[in-house]
Amino acid sequence: MERVLPQRLYLDHAATTPMTSRARDAMLRGVEIWANPSSPHAEGRSARAALEEARSAIGAAYGWRGEVLLTSGASESLWIALRRGIVGRRLVSRVEHDAAMRAAGDQAEYVSVNGDGRVSPEAVREQLRSGAERTNSKSARPLVCIQWCNSETGVLQPLREIAEVVHEADGLLFVDAAQMPATSELADLADFVALSGHKRGGPPGIGALLVRDLGTLLPTGGQERGYRAGTENLPAALGYAAALEEPEPDHAARRARLDDAIRRSGGLVVGENAPRNPAIGSYRLPGVSANAQLIRLDLEGIAVSAGSACASGSLKPSHVLRAMGWTEEQTREVVRVSFGRTTTEADIDRFIHAWRSLARGARILAA
Repeated sequence: MERVLPQRLYLDHAATTPMTSRARDAMLRGVEIWANPSSPHAEGRSARAALEEARSAIGAAYGWRGEVLLTSGASESLWIALRRGIVGRRLVSRVEHDAAMRAAGDQAEYVSVNGDGRVSPEAVREQLRSGAERTNSKSARPLVCIQWCNSETGVLQPLREIAEVVHEADGLLFVDAAQMPATSELADLADFVALSGHKRGGPPGIGALLVRDLGTLLPTGGQERGYRAGTENLPAALGYAAALEEPEPDHAARRARLDDAIRRSGGLVVGENAPRNPAIGSYRLPGVSANAQLIRLDLEGIAVSAGSACASGSLKPSHVLRAMGWTEEQTREVVRVSFGRTTTEADIDRFIHAWRSLARGARILAA
């Protein structure tokens, strides 16, 4: 008798979440406005008007009063601000996304975290103070880069307190907010913000860099006020702006129920004592490698990941978990489960059932 394969269950929304219906409709409208937004003729001006409409909508979703530079995504936004920011020292936490660490380069200074993956504002203050004393230079403002919601663990940083410390030292705060819903809170805290369209229900290949003051960024010529070269991606910009119009569900109750089930089945919840994004859960099943978990779950029709999508194919242990004090062996037993607009209570039940089966198998093998 032919086996009926189960319907696929997607629980990797932190990597990429499906486009919303509004985003798809807006992209189709953008495809019809096919002219280059930088062209001076009537068709180009029409495309430019649509592009500026999208830009304004993206800024408004974040209550942003500065500039909105459209980019290909959060990784490019990180590279632009970290490489072309008119700054002195560059401080990044040890749990930043790989893209931030690559962009910061060899001269980056790293801020340690505690066992829950949180950055202490006092640690930032001390590092800013001691570094200024060593260099004996206050001519260039330091830049501190913080990922508000960690893409692997969902742990949230004390952003407001860190912002106060950074600005007391006349520094600039760069926030990677790719994993966070749109909020106006950033408008009062950050000097730069990196955003990603495909994490919020928009298309891939579009994002934004919010900039409070363009005087803190080195221009290079080209499009986007002269801060990014290349023809503007009008359809994607319209899709991203439309996606931000749709509210995102609160998954707190679902994630709490999943956390509880994981604990009861012998698993460990990563960063459980820290505030976390309700849409992201990171879990360790002792004795079962993440690769084995991914394969087994995939055969059951369930898609999750091992860490962030950009690093999940790497053989290296998670630098995030290592910074939190985990051993290399422990880091290789962790998977990430992330929710989106389509996630239901039944989806959580299905994952819990599959996880419990994995845990029972691990106990039998260990006996």
